Amino acid sequence: MEKNQDYCLPSNGEDAELEGLTLIVGSAVREHRLDKYLHSRFGNFSRAMIQEIIKAGDVKVNGRAVKASFKIKTADKIEMTLPKPPSKEITPENIPLNIIYEDGDIIVLNKQPGIIVHPARGNKHGTLVNALVYYSDNLSSGIGEFRPGIVHRLDKNTTGVMVVAKNDIAQWKIARQFELRQVKKTYLAVVHGTPDLTADRINAPLSVHPRIREKYAIMTETGKEAITFYEVIESFRGFSLLKLTPKTGRTHQIRVHLSYIKHSIVADEIYGGKLIYPWQLRDDKPAAEEPVINRVALHAHVLEFTHPSTNKSVRFEAALPQDFQNLLDMLRKYRKT
Repeated sequence: MEKNQDYCLPSNGEDAELEGLTLIVGSAVREHRLDKYLHSRFGNFSRAMIQEIIKAGDVKVNGRAVKASFKIKTADKIEMTLPKPPSKEITPENIPLNIIYEDGDIIVLNKQPGIIVHPARGNKHGTLVNALVYYSDNLSSGIGEFRPGIVHRLDKNTTGVMVVAKNDIAQWKIARQFELRQVKKTYLAVVHGTPDLTADRINAPLSVHPRIREKYAIMTETGKEAITFYEVIESFRGFSLLKLTPKTGRTHQIRVHLSYIKHSIVADEIYGGKLIYPWQLRDDKPAAEEPVINRVALHAHVLEFTHPSTNKSVRFEAALPQDFQNLLDMLRKYRKT
């Protein structure tokens, strides 16, 4: 054994939970943070998970519990108990898919509301990926673990057109178009109020919210470039239908941008939108009724890109889901300007 290499002492048996695993730090390591070092050694675990394991006291350096930021050095003895790495197997599930188009390279579908695109953290089942694995044996490697076929994503409650790759060449070619901003995406949204300008550009950088991890926010100094073009398609009393064309593809971009200009999407409670009820649209007295739409009124309507095999421009349009259409029908009936 080379002295500059890390090495493991034998564990106590073949326990699947890796009980009693011990590492001796090699001379090649120079003042490395404990959590970063362990993450580099155990790639199946995220750094956040490694930090939780250290915080729980399941990692000791030279016989004592330390913090994740502890600087290790040559010959340190690290004793740990790591949980079993998460399974990379995806359970096929017979979840209906609304397929718009399919060939040997791609599947284009109209994503339904209420479904997460890929497994993550506490959501291992009921995702679009579970449905895709059941539907097809031919999917690309995807954008990371648990994401076969996935080229891009939509939020859980956003509906509309998505493209899925069936092989890695198609995956690379389409993903490259997204990276170079060559894919044209058009969304429809029903928002509160009507913007003063019938069309405009929203240019406001985005970053993770400084206090709420699940949200994003406008961060002028530290955010990443985010640009959305909008156009008012139809106006109603108190509401409007917008067509949105994002130039960039930041997480929650359209939702944050519309909140930023004080026209939040209907039912987007995270970013200032409100649930609306039939009695409100009818200008009636309050009544015990279900919301007209109980999820974010945002729909990915059109997707245009270059086909990975034919190199020709293709355009796919996803029909409006029933809840979105019901909202528009009620606005046209009761809230015409």
